[in-house]
Amino acid sequence: MWMDTACRALREHKVLELRYDGYSRCVEVHAVGYTKTGEPMMRAWQVRGGSASGEKVGWKLMRLSEALGAVISDEASAAPRKGYKRGDPALERIVCEL
Repeated sequence: MWMDTACRALREHKVLELRYDGYSRCVEVHAVGYTKTGEPMMRAWQVRGGSASGEKVGWKLMRLSEALGAVISDEASAAPRKGYKRGDPALERIVCEL
């Protein structure tokens, strides 16, 4: 699980690079926490990379348990992105957020 790494990227205002759903992705982390069922998730703005949905840029809700490797890049995050609201309703318990 990559919760600590995602929260560190958020705190340091850096882009997080990860493998997810078979694609390399670069995201700006906005919130990290747990769903009602206890699933660790993050709300992020994808700045580039692949996507099963075909949407290569935009808002993503990602299961941290499905990430295959995550590193904090040297690239600065432009978060918060337009449309971000604190207290993401998809996350029952928030661990870190902008």
